Amino acid sequence: MTVPGIVISALRGGAGKSILSIGIAAAWKSQGKSVAPFKKGPDYIDTGWLALAAGRPCYNLDTFLISKEKVQSSYLFHTSDSDIAVIEGNRGLFDGIDIDGKTSTAEIAKLLGIPVILCVDGSKTTRTMAAAVSGCINFDPETRIKGVILNRVAGKRHENILRNSIEHFCGIPVLGAVPKLREHDFPERYMGLVPTFEHDWAKESVAAAADLASKYIDLEALYKVAEGVTEHSDAFFHKRDNQKPYQSTKDLPRIGIIKDSAFQFYYPENIEALEEAGAEIVFLNALTDNFIKDVDALYIGGGFPETHAEKLSDNKDFREDIKESVNSGLPVYAECGGLLYLGEKLVMEGKEYSMTGVLPAVFGLSKKPVGHGYTISVVDRENPFFNIGTEIRGHEFRYSTVLEWRGKDEDFVFETRRGKGFKNKRDGICYKNVLTTYTHIHALGTPSWAKAMVRNAKEYKEKKKGQMP
Repeated sequence: MTVPGIVISALRGGAGKSILSIGIAAAWKSQGKSVAPFKKGPDYIDTGWLALAAGRPCYNLDTFLISKEKVQSSYLFHTSDSDIAVIEGNRGLFDGIDIDGKTSTAEIAKLLGIPVILCVDGSKTTRTMAAAVSGCINFDPETRIKGVILNRVAGKRHENILRNSIEHFCGIPVLGAVPKLREHDFPERYMGLVPTFEHDWAKESVAAAADLASKYIDLEALYKVAEGVTEHSDAFFHKRDNQKPYQSTKDLPRIGIIKDSAFQFYYPENIEALEEAGAEIVFLNALTDNFIKDVDALYIGGGFPETHAEKLSDNKDFREDIKESVNSGLPVYAECGGLLYLGEKLVMEGKEYSMTGVLPAVFGLSKKPVGHGYTISVVDRENPFFNIGTEIRGHEFRYSTVLEWRGKDEDFVFETRRGKGFKNKRDGICYKNVLTTYTHIHALGTPSWAKAMVRNAKEYKEKKKGQMP
């Protein structure tokens, strides 16, 4: 049951671990290996690139959003048919939400018994980097740092000093050395910062990353390090069985998910959870579809509606169909970008773009993040999705601002105990069968959500049947 795996981490954010993780996953895939990709933390963009590199969905491992037991079982389940797992960390190896390092990449590595590879930025340093790596090794010996990949190396002499210093003083191998990249060598080297949907060069960028990894990293030696996973008994993992018996989709409630280049931030587990709860999934496109088809509920995730504001506004038929359906009782759950789309207008650079008009709100954009990080909300008012008293753990990352809100205080059903929220430490706007919020949730951490979505969809489906002549 033990699958080889590595955690790619770093001393800090911006050291280059995203490009290396993507390149390693793509290079191993090109060798015929089945690679299971994972991302530590609440991230959508890196997961999209890792999924493209590995040719299969990338799953998030996050001990703030999800219990440790479910993180373990998710990892086991999603590596059961793979040759190797690649987990990309976030920020620095030991960075977490408190002094104990909770939610850190190191915590995930220890939880799963997986060796860590440190990606170090060699810019403007030589022997001192050995001291930094040695400090990480000794800071928490239970975190098994088993190798180093040098990044942004200035030349062969620079590489040799770094390599010899680290191997001599730290006693671990340097498994690769990637040179500084020039713009024309790799123009998309910051591709982890933009979503794959946005660019037609995505596959070429992944191929370039794979070539980079193959040329500058000892992939065979790296694989041998990955085989040093700590073995655990079956009881270590809480096994998950999501293989449903065959069901005809004829009588299943249909949940529409708007998934296009404007709305693309969805955890794959959330979509899978809806299916496991008994729904048929129908994907919709807010940019090109004329109507929302025959669905019994609607899920609108986050994304970048601001970069597609004109197209969203121009598709008047789709916008009006959503508003009409909401007024007829259609259950809708929307997060962040989906919240903006349910407002009246999106204002950017003095120009107004009409949205669906479901909510009496007008939004604008800031140049800096308005809300960023983990959230904790407590449900304190009646709504169609969550029981009063439910604690919801999520995350927010938004640049949007609320320019105008003409709703009532009682429209908010969440008390925001951690995070920014919508207004005055409140979030979760409820209107008819709509619940929309700035916070993103993960279905493994909030299992009641998928069940509520399907329950509401079934009720709406039965209501429609009763109205048929």
